[in-house]
Amino acid sequence: MYLVAIGWMFVVLCMSAAEAMSPVGSLLGALVTLLLYGLLPLSIVLYVMGAPARRRARKAAEAAELASAAPDDGGHAASDAVAPKREES
Repeated sequence: MYLVAIGWMFVVLCMSAAEAMSPVGSLLGALVTLLLYGLLPLSIVLYVMGAPARRRARKAAEAAELASAAPDDGGHAASDAVAPKREES
């Protein structure tokens, strides 16, 4: 996945350099090319492609949290071990 991203950024950097060095190009055009053809689409694609890895990491963290819970932790509210003495009036 990262190899494609590195290749894409190389192509975009070459396009930006060609835009900046062209007699009819400008530095602003090179910056717009870098942002709109490179960084913005690449960040969206990497975010979407990284979703399964984030999901796996979240599930692993939840599983580790459940595994580290105390053995007697049943998820119930804490109470006294001995019931209070009932007094009649």
